[in-house]
Amino acid sequence: MKLSKSKIIGLIALLAVVGVVCGTLVWRQSQPAPAEPTEQVSITGYLGGEKIGLFDDAKFKALAAKQGIAIDYCKAGSLAMMDADRKGMDYLFPSSRAAVEYGNAKGVKATQSDIVFNSPIVLYTHKAVADGLVNGGLMTKDDSGAYHMDMAKAVDAMVANTTWADVGYTAGYGQFRIDSTDPVKSNSGNEYAALLATVLNGGQPATVDSVARDGKTIASIFAKSGWMETSSEDSFNQFLTLGVGSKPMMVGHESQLLDLAVNQPDAFKQIKDDVVIVYPTPTVWSTHTLMALDEKGGTLLNLLKTPAVQKLAWERHGFRAASFAGTDSISRFGVPGTLDQIPAVSELPNNDAMQQLIATLQSTQ
Repeated sequence: MKLSKSKIIGLIALLAVVGVVCGTLVWRQSQPAPAEPTEQVSITGYLGGEKIGLFDDAKFKALAAKQGIAIDYCKAGSLAMMDADRKGMDYLFPSSRAAVEYGNAKGVKATQSDIVFNSPIVLYTHKAVADGLVNGGLMTKDDSGAYHMDMAKAVDAMVANTTWADVGYTAGYGQFRIDSTDPVKSNSGNEYAALLATVLNGGQPATVDSVARDGKTIASIFAKSGWMETSSEDSFNQFLTLGVGSKPMMVGHESQLLDLAVNQPDAFKQIKDDVVIVYPTPTVWSTHTLMALDEKGGTLLNLLKTPAVQKLAWERHGFRAASFAGTDSISRFGVPGTLDQIPAVSELPNNDAMQQLIATLQSTQ
């Protein structure tokens, strides 16, 4: 039977379609089977409050996900986490080597540990307070606009029960004080205690003997603050919320205001012309140290040390890298009165002196 031209064309088209379908099926069968979705490994531990912003950051979570891990945390003070139940925990992330040594003394053993970030201990106050204390002589303001607190003068004023009015802030109520977190539970309070002990020891790192001599004086300085938070994050939030009348000045981490500027720009805009960062002379470094308790904790430690996380931690949360290499100027945050280099830093007392200091302060609470 002779086919018409139109039928021939239709048959050719049908054969072409059949060929494409068959070819597609053959190609698909020749391809390797798609990999099954990889289940993420969950890692959890105790985390200092000032680092929560980083751990909640979607970009940090994405970097972790690329490594096949999902990171969770429980908030705890740097010293408090050493006494907490560690069952099921893969890591501890305190904010100082002193906290690590405190944990070691209590039998906390890490499979590995390393300093991941650095952040100087600073003071936060309000512009009216800062300008008053500059006039009163406790503080200075340099040509760059950065404020500096003379800690020797500040300690003398607190020991002498000097009033706010006496040191230059005439609107202040009661005795001059610098609020902090609880020094036996939280790192910023603990490092502030170490700084007080060093100042009282003539500027040299405190010793076991000097702590025994000055312990009651240090405790009396903390007693001026009354109730103390156990988290640096909570303390900073209270400072911002309650205002100058309740918390004229507090101890914190430099990274906290930088983090606020990046991640809560509307909130930062509201307080930018009032909240002042002050660099104590001297100050101490807060060395954020990851303690891996098992293999999963070691995986987190490796992630935190990668260039991508180090860069993210600086640019979005204000944590200086462990070596401060490869980071740009602190001016990127647009926070007035910040410094690229910290001019006056004191070493922390040795472990024996720090343990003596913690025990002394615990006995007075």
